[in-house]
Formats: sequence, C-alpha cells, structure tokens
Amino acid sequence: MIEQQYYYATGKRKSAVARVRLYRDRGPIIVNGKPIEEAFPWPSWQQLIHLPFVVTNTANQFRVVAKISGGGQVSQADALKHGISRALTEADPNLRVPLKKARLLTRDSREKERKKYGLKRARKAKQYTKR
Repeated sequence: MIEQQYYYATGKRKSAVARVRLYRDRGPIIVNGKPIEEAFPWPSWQQLIHLPFVVTNTANQFRVVAKISGGGQVSQADALKHGISRALTEADPNLRVPLKKARLLTRDSREKERKKYGLKRARKAKQYTKR
C-alpha cells in the first residue's frame, strides 16, 4: 500500500486535543475510527466541524482522519474545527486570509477556573449572614 501525503495539524479547546490529518482526495471525515455522523450525532456539531470547508469553498476536496482525546463532545467538535482550519492553511497558504477573517485560526483560550479554598466552587461562597 502506498502512503499518501497528508497535512497535519493539532487543534485545541479546553482540555480536548484533536490531531488532524488532511488528505487531498475526496472522502469522509473519520474521527477516532468512526464516521462523523456516528462520532458527533447532532447536526449543529457537524455544521461546526464543516465550517472551515464552507468558509474556504473546499467542501468535498479533502478527506479528514482525526484522533481526539480529552474534553466533552462540544469541546472536541471545536478542537476538530480548529485542527481542520490549521491543516487547511498547511495545505494552501492562500486559505489563511478567509480562515483568519472568520476567526477560525484563533484558539479559544478559555479554560475551567480552579476551585479556591474556603469556597464551594471557583467563585461560589457561603451566603453571608449579618445576624
């Protein structure tokens, strides 16, 4: 079997990390060995993942194979979107401008805030009573 050339990129969101391989031939998006419809059953998640292809008008021109670990479903979908966007810029540097304009190359840096001592959660405290 001949190994095809691919474009590699990683996408991140919260604690989810997506390692994305972008192949030049047509084909499905495979996530952790499953098709995208099985891995992300909600249509809104699938639209989020397809967004980089819609913005760059490259739908059905690439095949995606991704391995995702950590995080929840929404976080994983966002990490995959980020990884696909970065891999598209590796494949064609001219696509960087529309992806940057659509804010798809910027990593969402929001993380879960740690719990502080003396509090119930990160910011929730016991109710204050005056008397």
